[in-house]
Amino acid sequence: MSNDSYDIAKTLEDNYPFWDYLDNSQKTDLVSCSHIRRYSPGSFIHSRTEECLGVILVLAGQIRTYIQSEEGREVTLFRLGTEEVCTLSASCMMQEITFDIFIESMEESTLLITTAACVHRLMEKNIHAENYIYRQTAERFSDVMWSMGQLLFSSFDKRLAAYLADEQVKSHSSTISTTHEQIAKNLGTAREVVSRMLKYFEKEGLVSLGRGTVTIKDSQKLRGLLS
Repeated sequence: MSNDSYDIAKTLEDNYPFWDYLDNSQKTDLVSCSHIRRYSPGSFIHSRTEECLGVILVLAGQIRTYIQSEEGREVTLFRLGTEEVCTLSASCMMQEITFDIFIESMEESTLLITTAACVHRLMEKNIHAENYIYRQTAERFSDVMWSMGQLLFSSFDKRLAAYLADEQVKSHSSTISTTHEQIAKNLGTAREVVSRMLKYFEKEGLVSLGRGTVTIKDSQKLRGLLS
């Protein structure tokens, strides 16, 4: 799909509830500093230390936001799909946010990105836009805290079971296309840990493993691990 397939003004109007509260000059400014970008699976989108990208609206596909240790270990904070918004990619506007985040494309993804400078100008002049950005940021921090709670306080078998059950719902299929390495990145652990637990799940009849796939064989028993 080409850039011309998207009417940026219409897309902004449909997805940002503060649009109707902007005057004509603010609408024009918002449209002029918003653009379409496309990313292939695994593409790097953003690091807070390299570029203040701006606010991201996912038009198609899926993106993953994560943090990374000095040793290269990754912990997924949250993932976003179609019509969801990421404001942490514009965190340079907020001095209170001091940790580094990374964003990558999980699928063929199409994003509408509005520059941080433009959003900052809008927030200074329009209370509705400011409230929306801070509300979205608060929601994303709730996602972050949930992820940290899972990492710190849930046993790994429950985390893996929850992840697989969630992926089954999202994909509308019992066969999930993923690798042990991808699961490890999403759950913030080592690939070997994922492989051992998946083999245990397979032995217990919960899943069957294939090359690049995990097929859920007993959904009820898998979800039973969550109680």
